[in-house]
Amino acid sequence: MTFNQGQFFIHKKLDLVPKIKTETANEWFERLPGSIGIGNVRYTTSGKCDDASIIHGTQPAIGTTDKVKLAISFNGNIISTEELREEMRNNFKDFVYNCDSDIVCYKLLLGFKQGKDLVGAVRSVMESLEGAFSVIGILEDGTFFAFKDPHGIKPLCAGHSSDRQSLAFSSETVSLDMNSFEHDFELCPGELVIATKEGFIRQQIIENPKHAFCAFEYAYFARPDSCFNSKYVYEIREKFGKNIVYENLDIVNECDMVMSVPETGDDPAMGVHEASKLRWERASRRHRYVTERAFISSDNERFSTIDKKINILGPKVAGKNIIICDDSIVRGDTTKVIIDKLRKSGAKKVFVFSTFPKVIGPCFYGIDMSTYKELVGARNNSEEIAKIIGADGVCYQSIDKLVEAIGQPCEQLCLACVTGKYPTPLAQKMADENKEKFLKGYEETKRIYETEENIDQGKNTN
Repeated sequence: MTFNQGQFFIHKKLDLVPKIKTETANEWFERLPGSIGIGNVRYTTSGKCDDASIIHGTQPAIGTTDKVKLAISFNGNIISTEELREEMRNNFKDFVYNCDSDIVCYKLLLGFKQGKDLVGAVRSVMESLEGAFSVIGILEDGTFFAFKDPHGIKPLCAGHSSDRQSLAFSSETVSLDMNSFEHDFELCPGELVIATKEGFIRQQIIENPKHAFCAFEYAYFARPDSCFNSKYVYEIREKFGKNIVYENLDIVNECDMVMSVPETGDDPAMGVHEASKLRWERASRRHRYVTERAFISSDNERFSTIDKKINILGPKVAGKNIIICDDSIVRGDTTKVIIDKLRKSGAKKVFVFSTFPKVIGPCFYGIDMSTYKELVGARNNSEEIAKIIGADGVCYQSIDKLVEAIGQPCEQLCLACVTGKYPTPLAQKMADENKEKFLKGYEETKRIYETEENIDQGKNTN
């Protein structure tokens, strides 16, 4: 989406970025005039999951009042939206809810409608929405701005071009690098930043001592060549691999080689190789032209996608005791398929090293693991998980070592999915109550924060 001479120009499509051809992108640019623009390549983790609903919920989101028009793009997830939906319907006759980006957009609009300036409107969003939200927006006068939720759960950085004529916001530093921009700073939790011709204007809207940056970014979500807190993600992942070796030397001494689950397992595999001195055998290869992502596929599609995507070089693994290095074990599907392929290729023993600690709880902040049911670690210990996925053993990096490698204080990270301790109150309440029901046999059919009971809780909490 772009802005030019008081107008917004928008183009949306539902597909994966690697499928976009240069000619197609150039055609889009011709339809998107202007010198200011925002984009989004994230699928929503709220609202309906059918294709029609997803395309309607594709960002950026645009909203209008008689006073102002704005467009926003955001990364994150708003936990409970029902009361907020009612509030928006009462204030905007044209409000249509597709997903939580509409809530963020219209909550900002409501602030302007009530006579607030940008600072006041952003403050009202920060004070009234629970969840994770890193937001980039454009007002109809060309104001280009960005802000983070008070916990700073999702990343958002700022940078400038070499001639300082252009400014940019991005979820990760790698996109600045790819466009020859220099990285200036990571937005602080609760901070609003406005891009001007003179540079960035930074304003701390809400002071919150309890920061909670998502630890899963370091293990899986972020690109390895992105940088957080002056550290490249790949370097931290290599430390993860070294840590898990030192914590499991008995298994390391039993093995002949290291393999990775490509590609997020590659960097920790290097760490395992360096610390263990075992050969890192590149006997698992990812099919670069299979672009579907298993993590976001339906249950029926996931096994087929994994089977097509990962190839095992059988002669390299026959008769060997193998360590498979993976970034995490969420559902266990990917690992199970790979282990089955290794067994059929003649592998003697297979041990899984997961550099992210055991995932025991759902995420309410934008990662698509929103029920206990789908988490293999929610009910099972390491030995049971090994049996489920067909491994001879499963070893997780400890939480303490994960935090040590990241280099941030534990209290400044969101580790909710591995500790059960959530940084926001409604998420904690929903997690605790639904875990109790799950362990008693309750069948989860929806995202926890979108069940009727939890929507009612949100009404009473907001």
